[in-house]
Amino acid sequence: MDFMIFIAAMTALIYGADFVIKESERIALHFKISHYVIGATLIAFGTSMPEMAASMVASYAGKSDMAVANVVGSNIFNIALILGFVFLLAKNMNPKRNLFERDGAWVIVPVIIFMIMIQDGIISRSDGFLFLLMMVSYIIFLFTGSKDELEGEIDEDLIKEKFNWPKTIMLLAIGFILTIGGANFVVESGTNIARAFGVSEWIIGIFLIAVGTSLPELVVSLVAVKKGNVEMSIGNIIGSNVANFSMVLGAASLVNPLTIDLIATKFDVYIMVATAATLLFILANKLYNKAGAIFLLTILSLFILNTF
Repeated sequence: MDFMIFIAAMTALIYGADFVIKESERIALHFKISHYVIGATLIAFGTSMPEMAASMVASYAGKSDMAVANVVGSNIFNIALILGFVFLLAKNMNPKRNLFERDGAWVIVPVIIFMIMIQDGIISRSDGFLFLLMMVSYIIFLFTGSKDELEGEIDEDLIKEKFNWPKTIMLLAIGFILTIGGANFVVESGTNIARAFGVSEWIIGIFLIAVGTSLPELVVSLVAVKKGNVEMSIGNIIGSNVANFSMVLGAASLVNPLTIDLIATKFDVYIMVATAATLLFILANKLYNKAGAIFLLTILSLFILNTF
């Protein structure tokens, strides 16, 4: 029964996030916000909503391990799994945007800040506030950047539709309800599954919940690659990982300070650092091909083998 609840709740998370993303695009287009800003903020942050809802609910329930594991696991899967498959499947990836020069810092700096903050074994409310400030910095960076580089990732059908405030507000509300409600059942059913199999909440958080809440990023990135929008697929992952640290951990730690067992979780944290460093190497050398995919999927394999 818990497996059925888990699947149903994860479905609600994904559909809820989809509603919020699409209606956010509609609002942004109505107010003539640039395509670049819409894609890098609303889409990237929107696909991180499941992680944020799941981690906040876990934090409220006093399940710090699950809240932090969700972020660590999601960042690993976002880079190693999603970009690994994107690089493996895509052909002739030649981004116009200089991703290393423009976005390289946002790949590694949030990871460094996270590593510094967890040295005392706790992510406090003040740490959470600093994470939220990082999100503000990222938004400012996006608004001061080029307005055209991510143009093309927005659903063109939305532009043709007449803007309707009541419909948009209703669908946004439904999206938030599905996302937050689904997150609550994901955490509860995930906990029950972990207990039934004698698995720790950290493991269930870093695999089942992290993989499930990363599905929006996977779908968005694969669709972007299919449409030839390489910058959007990579930018979505970088933006989502920034959002995972800033929005997800920031919001979750404001609900309740989060504790982390540095000894028990050190391998997973090191893998997260390794995936970020590998992505930085790929961006610097423009390895948007099968070579880059092999690097990332190898790290993912080591992560899965060590855990199980």
